[in-house]
Amino acid sequence: MNTSKYFIQALLVVVFSTLSFIVFKEFLPKKIFPESTVNSKNVVVDSLLLEAIAEDGALKEKDTLSNKIIDYKVVNGIKFPDETFDEYQGNQYLVAFFEKLYQLETKKQGNVRIAYFGDSMTDGDLIVKDFRTYLQERFGGQGVGFVNITSESASSRSSLTHEFSGNWKTQSYLKVKNPSRAFGVNGHVFFANDTSNVAWVKFKATKTKFATELHRPTLFYGSSSNKSGKVFCNASDTIGKKLVPNNILNTLTLSDGNFKSLKVNFSKADSIPFYGVNFDDGKGIHVDNFSNRGNSGLPLGTFDKSTMKAFHAKLDYDLIVLQYGANVLNYGTKNYTWYEKRMTKVVKHLKECFPGVSILIVSTADKSSKYDLEMKTDSAVIPLNKAQKQYAIKSESSFVNLYTLMGGDGSMVKWVEAVPAKANKDYTHFNHRGAKEVANIIYSQISQGYETYKNLRKKRKPAVPVKIEAVIIKNDSIHEE
Repeated sequence: MNTSKYFIQALLVVVFSTLSFIVFKEFLPKKIFPESTVNSKNVVVDSLLLEAIAEDGALKEKDTLSNKIIDYKVVNGIKFPDETFDEYQGNQYLVAFFEKLYQLETKKQGNVRIAYFGDSMTDGDLIVKDFRTYLQERFGGQGVGFVNITSESASSRSSLTHEFSGNWKTQSYLKVKNPSRAFGVNGHVFFANDTSNVAWVKFKATKTKFATELHRPTLFYGSSSNKSGKVFCNASDTIGKKLVPNNILNTLTLSDGNFKSLKVNFSKADSIPFYGVNFDDGKGIHVDNFSNRGNSGLPLGTFDKSTMKAFHAKLDYDLIVLQYGANVLNYGTKNYTWYEKRMTKVVKHLKECFPGVSILIVSTADKSSKYDLEMKTDSAVIPLNKAQKQYAIKSESSFVNLYTLMGGDGSMVKWVEAVPAKANKDYTHFNHRGAKEVANIIYSQISQGYETYKNLRKKRKPAVPVKIEAVIIKNDSIHEE
């Protein structure tokens, strides 16, 4: 066999391929998407995002705030320094939240609750778990908060072991426009409609700090004409607890004590809408994680106001955190005016659903894509970041610029290539190590804002009492004293 002949042929093929690539390289697209190592089940898109792109995607960018000074109004004698667009944090809009923290810290009175809405970035309690821990270390509180009946990320959650039977019927605000019953604060509603098999859910505490027990488990469920439903807790419960679904939202305390594990069986509970189980000790601070893979944030605008006000009456939220962006970056656009417009309306709707609540917007993180075979910050990141900051300002919300605080341009590459790594090879999602650092970034900004608030609180002038002069009426004439 003439091996030299085949070697020369192979060499010519390599040389020809190389020359062809050099010649045609300028005609290839500069952006080449990297292969993702993330399971495709993470790549989900809510229908409202697709509709918004179709309807408003061509909106022209206008009404920029980048050259304006944000001038704050005094609230309860407190006024944070005015800010430029570039430095915007919006702590002025957290004054009510900061005051609740102050009362909790100084007088040990009341409790504080946060609803943390996010997408796959907070899947499995990532980021939120550590954010919750940082807050509870300082302000007290025990428990993981509100947990869904079922969850797509249950197997990856480390702050709680969560199992459930396979016969639950689930409706999500990402996939269903007109649910048979209103969605809960978690964006879901669950039904145990299998009458031949018992539906069940099981929770088990882990070694997570401040969550080593299941504190005061309380079941949340909606209204129904079914008055026969019962729940049985653990094997020792032979009598069961009756469900009374009379109101738009009902609660059932499964136990006043704490458990290491809890299994709940649902009997004759068909047609009753269930939402989840809450675990907290009623003291300090609690953070509920409401993450949904593929969520753009737009579905929150579909919340039923009456149902949300009922949840608010039970849980009493002081702060809502919105962390979105990863699912909005994938459409080849650099104009996010349509998203800014829609999310401004979403925040307004949330304030109507949860009266008195403060809002904190966490921007998109850095994300990398391939340009000329090199991983660089995706060209859509900065335009989306700007749109998120603009809707935060327009909706009078606080803002954490995660993109900047994690390092800005090219930072995701550094996080992925760090030793040990802090982000996954998809150059989009953080791992547990990176999630903890992100949680600290968010907590640190809130903590710094709170310290500034306390200083401003010390310096504020007491309210001047209004002098009311007595008015005496005598013989149809008016005399002032």
